Amino acid sequence: MKLTKRRLQFLQQLVDLYRKTELPVHYETLAEAVGVSKWTAYDVLKAVEKQGLVSRRYANNAKETGRSQVMFVPTAKAEEVVALSESKSFDQADWNTTLANITRMLKELKHTGINEALRKLLDETAHVNGRFTFCAYTAGLLVYLKNFSGKSEAKLRPLMKKAPSKETGMTMMIGTVLATTIQKVNEELGREITELVSRFLGSIPDLTGEEKEKLFDLLSEAY
Repeated sequence: MKLTKRRLQFLQQLVDLYRKTELPVHYETLAEAVGVSKWTAYDVLKAVEKQGLVSRRYANNAKETGRSQVMFVPTAKAEEVVALSESKSFDQADWNTTLANITRMLKELKHTGINEALRKLLDETAHVNGRFTFCAYTAGLLVYLKNFSGKSEAKLRPLMKKAPSKETGMTMMIGTVLATTIQKVNEELGREITELVSRFLGSIPDLTGEEKEKLFDLLSEAY
C-alpha cells in the first residue's frame, strides 16, 4: 500500500490517541496533536478512510443539541501499517534523546515527594507519542518506583537474569515493584499507575526485539 509520509504521520498519531483511550477520536483532537487545522486533519482522514485505514463513528455533540459529530477509529489494517512502520523505524539517536530526557526527569524528582513525583511522571508519559516511547517513559516511572520497593529490590536482578525471555524478566520485575510500592501512593495515583502498566504490558509483545532489549537494559541497569 502506498502511503505518504504525511498520511502515515497522521495515522500513527490517530492510532496512538486511540490506544490511550480506546475511544473514537474527533478530527479536531487529531489536529491539535499533529499541529494543523481541523480541516486539514479532516481531509487527511477522509483520504486514509478511502484506503481502508480508518472508519467513521458518530456521537452526540455536547456543544450542539440534536447534532452529531464525526469521529474516527483506526482499522485493523491501520494497526498493521503502523506496527510495520514502527518495526522499521528504530532510531538510535531518538532513543538516546528519550533516555536522556528520562534520566533528567528522574534526577529532578529525586528530592520530590512520591505522590507529586509520580503525578509529574504520569503527565509526561501521557503526552509522548509512539508505542516504544510510551513504553520507555513507563519504564522510567517503574525505575522511580523501585526506590520504594525495599528489600525486594535486591532480589530482582537475579530473577531478571534467570528469566527465559526479556518479556518475562520485565513482567517479573514489574509485578514485584508494584506489589511492594502501590500501597505507598494515594488511591487515584495507584489506579492510574495500574492502568498505565497494564497498557505497557499489552504493548510489549508488539515491540521489536531491539526495542525490548533497550527496555530490558533500562530496567535492569536500575537494579
